[in-house]
Amino acid sequence: MTPEDVGGPEETVAPARFVRPYTITAGRTKAAVDLPMEATLRLQPRDASVDAELGVGALRVLELCDQRSVAEVSALAHMPIGVVRVLLGDLVQQGLVRVQATITESSSKDERIELIERTLRGLRSY
Repeated sequence: MTPEDVGGPEETVAPARFVRPYTITAGRTKAAVDLPMEATLRLQPRDASVDAELGVGALRVLELCDQRSVAEVSALAHMPIGVVRVLLGDLVQQGLVRVQATITESSSKDERIELIERTLRGLRSY
């Protein structure tokens, strides 16, 4: 049976482009900085020359991360959370991104609930 017998001539379809996560992180699986999924990120001032030195994945994460959580950046960038954590760890070490304080053991129950609700609202908005 030929493709014409099944449903017509073969269509030329470009193969999907898939980049393995380890190629984006240069094989690294652990972030240099501890980044909880709910941690809120802030961009820091930088000059344009820094962008030329960053990889495509890091630039994408950098574009998306201001005033968002690690989980939100992962969802918006369509990248696995582990990859985003590694890239964000690099950006934090370079001083391009600052991580805002998140809940700690001393946080009140109300603070924890408010953070969870804020994170859920952010994820639902996308």
